[in-house]
Amino acid sequence: MQAVSASASAAGQLITILMMAVALGMDAFSLGIGIGLKGIRFLHILRISFVIALFHVIMPLTGMFMGQYVSSILGDVAKLAGGGLLLVLGVHMVYSSFGNHNINVINYRSTWGVLLFSLSVSIDSLSVGVSLGLFATDIILTVLMFGLFGGVMSILGLWIGRNAGKWAGQYGEALGGVILIAFGIRFLI
Repeated sequence: MQAVSASASAAGQLITILMMAVALGMDAFSLGIGIGLKGIRFLHILRISFVIALFHVIMPLTGMFMGQYVSSILGDVAKLAGGGLLLVLGVHMVYSSFGNHNINVINYRSTWGVLLFSLSVSIDSLSVGVSLGLFATDIILTVLMFGLFGGVMSILGLWIGRNAGKWAGQYGEALGGVILIAFGIRFLI
């Protein structure tokens, strides 16, 4: 009887981990479409997705170690910073799509651009990390699943955006910018 209860509990925890991993990966997927619409090389897709996967492992672990108090203070600030970053990037993409503007505010191909983009899509993992410590689960499995789903979903989003950007032409970058602006506003509200 206890073996059935234990296996049902383990299955329930695994389903919960999978659902959380998919939910956390959705930002990477959606924002990846926006960046991909601008046009992106396959090498950059892999690089960005790897860093996003890494952030989806590091951020929940950081959240667990930061504790409830510090996370509640920094959680809102980090969310606002991520939303502001997405707004700036989105506005820049829309602005540069309608002319020959060579202003680079954030270049997603640069190391800093990849890190800032990865941070903006992984910031919600920080607060999830705090709650992970509250229920008895396999922390290593959980954060590895978060990383796997964050990386795979960003690859899918960037790939879909890249292919959609080919038929969208010059308006693909503007559409990508609008997507990033929408997510930036969502983070700020």
